[in-house]
Parts: sequence; structure tokens; C-alpha cells
Amino acid sequence: MIEVNELTKRYGGTTAVKDLSFTVRPGRVTGFIGPNGAGKSTTLRMILGLHEPSGGTVTVDGRPFRDRPRGLRHVGALLDAHDVHGGRSARAQLTALARGNRIPRRRVEEVLREVGLAEVAGRRVGGFSLGMKQRLGIASALLGDPPVLLFDEPLNGLDPEGVTWVRGLFRRLAAEGRTVFVSSHLMSEMEHTADQLVVIGRGELIAAESLGEFSARGSRGSVEVSTRAAAALRDLLVAEGATVEGGRGADQAGDGHAGRSGHGDRSGHGDRSGHGGRLTVTGLTAERIGEIALENSVPLRGLTTRSASLEDVFMELTADSVQYLAGESR
Repeated sequence: MIEVNELTKRYGGTTAVKDLSFTVRPGRVTGFIGPNGAGKSTTLRMILGLHEPSGGTVTVDGRPFRDRPRGLRHVGALLDAHDVHGGRSARAQLTALARGNRIPRRRVEEVLREVGLAEVAGRRVGGFSLGMKQRLGIASALLGDPPVLLFDEPLNGLDPEGVTWVRGLFRRLAAEGRTVFVSSHLMSEMEHTADQLVVIGRGELIAAESLGEFSARGSRGSVEVSTRAAAALRDLLVAEGATVEGGRGADQAGDGHAGRSGHGDRSGHGDRSGHGGRLTVTGLTAERIGEIALENSVPLRGLTTRSASLEDVFMELTADSVQYLAGESR
């Protein structure tokens, strides 16, 4: 378990992390997300004792990580796939780590096979692609068979097969009862991988909750409406403050015979063409849309709620925390 309590880090006059508190529990994959510059990497480095906090505390299984000898037996971490001696072979790199942490040498060969690098283990790391370096970094994290694992942007440079493999690896590690903490800016990957989320912006906590709870925070969910009176219902919903796509001119489409012969819907909101329509509505719940339709005698064929994507919710909740905006002049 990782426990972060009012953690703060200042660099001169800049506060990178401010009063951050959250808990990462075993048995699940916890995603650590936030815009670029949010303080994710700084937080991970403080967890590992690489940066000294300006305030607050952080412990791994009840103790500061720097107090543990042979740290790879307690915490495995991938922070920077490029942070490795390019002149060494993959096997030599892992062997050096194993020796320094009193890990059996057979474990080197085991993790090389697990990450798919056994056939290139004798090659110099300097000639590896980014994806291969990521696999080597993951192997380093797994080397001591630790109960706690931290990964900073582990999917960078991986091909689709590699991404699928990493997803499965993280889920297996969590299923074994380990604490798995994964930093990423790829919301789509967190949607497929994480059980819990810790979300920060400008160094401060935005959310620490389950994936489902976080997704429910967004206001960008929509309701798909099927009706024979799309244009009429559109006007009613817009008047209620909703944003509506579709429905323009739908009631007047076709030859309009029903309207001229007087056999249309007596409410005046009927389908004067006999053609149906679909609306996409944001800003109102399906329940409220149904009430409005009933109050105005507008017939409905269906209401379907569409949840906002994780990326939609993330962009909405971190909009005020983005440090760098493309196309913005300062």
C-alpha cells in the first residue's frame, strides 16, 4: 500500500505538488492521471525517495521507501526507459541490479522471458527501440518480485501487441494482490486498464475514486431521443437550456400531406411528414426530457442515455489545470 499525506514539493518559488493526499491499495490497478506538468513524475519520485518533500509524508507499506535496504524486493519502478547504460546488454543491466539487491541470478532469465526480450538479451541497450527499452524497464521493475509496482508512462513506444500485453500484465499483478500504480496521459488506456484513479492538476488532487465514480462526474453525457416530432421537441428542449443536435426541419420533411389534410397529431407537435427523427441532447437527463415530452403531448419512441467517455470527463474536470494549451498565445 502507498499512503500519501499532505505531500508538498516546492522548487524555489514554484510549487509542483501541493497538499496531496491519497492511498493506493493492493489488489487493483490504480491509474495516476493529470495534464502535462501536473506533478505526476515529481510525486512518483517522492514516493521512491528520489526527491525530498518540502512537506507532508509518503510511505510504502508503512515505511518511507528510502529506509528499506535492497529496495527492488519491496518496490519495482519504471520511471524513465532511457535511464539505462546504453553500452550494456539487457542481461548485463539486469544482472547488475540483481547483484546489488541480492536477487538470485535465475530471476534475470525469468523476467527476460516474461517481457519478451530473451532472444535479444545479449544486445546492447543503446540499439534498442523505445518499445524494447520500455520492456527492459518493466523487467527491471519485476526483477525483485516486489509487492508494490510503479510505472510512469509505460505504454510509450509500445506497438498494439505490446499495449495488450502490458494491460494483461498489470491486471495479473493486481490479481496476485500487489499494489499497481500506473501514471499515464492516455485516457483511453486507463479506461481499459485501471480500476481506481488518482487525478491531479497543477499539483493538487482533483479526484481519488473508482473509474465508474470518476466517469459519472462529467456533464457531457448525452441522451439519444427518437421521436416522430423531432423539430418540435428540439425547440422545447432548447428552451429548457439543453444543447440539441439534429431535428432541424425534421417535421417539415417530405410532401407534408398529413399537415394539409388535418390528420396530423392534434397537439400541433405531430409528424407532419410521417418521417421520424433522432436528437442528441446534452444538458438534460432522460427523465427530464420525458417529462417535457409528456407535458407537451410530444410522442417518444425511445430514450437512451450515453455516458461521457473517460477522456471527456478528464478534459472537463482538468480544464482549469492545463499548463500548456496548443495555439494559445501568452
